[in-house]
Amino acid sequence: MRALFKDLDLVVIRNLMDVNFWGTVYCTKYAMPELLKAKGSVVGISSIAGYRGLPGRTGYSASKFAMNGFLEALRVENLKTGLHVMIAAPGFTASNIRNTALAKDGRSQGETSMDEGKMMSSDEVAKHIVQAIIDKKRTLILTGQGKLAVLLNKLIPAWVDKKVYELFTREKDPLIK
Repeated sequence: MRALFKDLDLVVIRNLMDVNFWGTVYCTKYAMPELLKAKGSVVGISSIAGYRGLPGRTGYSASKFAMNGFLEALRVENLKTGLHVMIAAPGFTASNIRNTALAKDGRSQGETSMDEGKMMSSDEVAKHIVQAIIDKKRTLILTGQGKLAVLLNKLIPAWVDKKVYELFTREKDPLIK
């Protein structure tokens, strides 16, 4: 998603919730019997936006916060079952996702607003996630920027608000100035 909330058609948020939150819920629900038998892993691919709301991504952030809350609750419910639940937040990853991001009217944005050349590749992200599953990690936050954002957001959130604002004013065709 890439649009300011004031300009947004609410169908965009509904679509994001359907994919990011409800997609996680339905996949998990119907896989649960086998996951419990196998003492398997549930891995939610979240985002730093699930820990820290991002401007122009209100619906995306909300969907990832909801997914994180669902997975945390699922983890606690299954502390004694052997089910492993992990939340992975890769940070900015080079992919076509920003090209297909939803604009304010729900149509695809069509181009990225960020420099993808500086981002981690999806192959590298996948390797980290596989290792974190093997290690039975609870959370995986990739990139130094992501780890720092999550930590500082807990400690000095008002300062992080300002820094996130500044970061997003430097996007190509920024939504906030």
